[in-house]
Amino acid sequence: MNQRVIKTEKEWKQLLSPEQFRVARKKGTERPFTGAYWDNHENGVYRCVCCGNELFSSQTKFESGTGWPSFSAPIAQDNVRTETDRSLFMKRTEVLCSVCDAHLGHVFEDGPNPTGLRYCINSASLAFSKSE
Repeated sequence: MNQRVIKTEKEWKQLLSPEQFRVARKKGTERPFTGAYWDNHENGVYRCVCCGNELFSSQTKFESGTGWPSFSAPIAQDNVRTETDRSLFMKRTEVLCSVCDAHLGHVFEDGPNPTGLRYCINSASLAFSKSE
């Protein structure tokens, strides 16, 4: 497991674009079908935009039709963590980076086999590294 990354709000603002900061550090959501990776079909690894932690592989990415990148599983369970999100008058399961606590998106139980999970992730929380 990677070492924890802790920065001040000012440091995060200097490191991230305004949209990345709003989504990853302030638990925002990008509009569907607008993010950089919702329709990305290249092979590679999706990392946390804040700390570089490896989060998802293109091998588990699938077309969910939601307008956000969707994955059936993280690269390693230890690389993400979840907590209950009761915002917007509903109960959802929020997905966070386990290294820096960046808000990534939410996980739902309507994904494909074998996990049955759909990690619905904001492109603004991700950095993509293409495989050679």
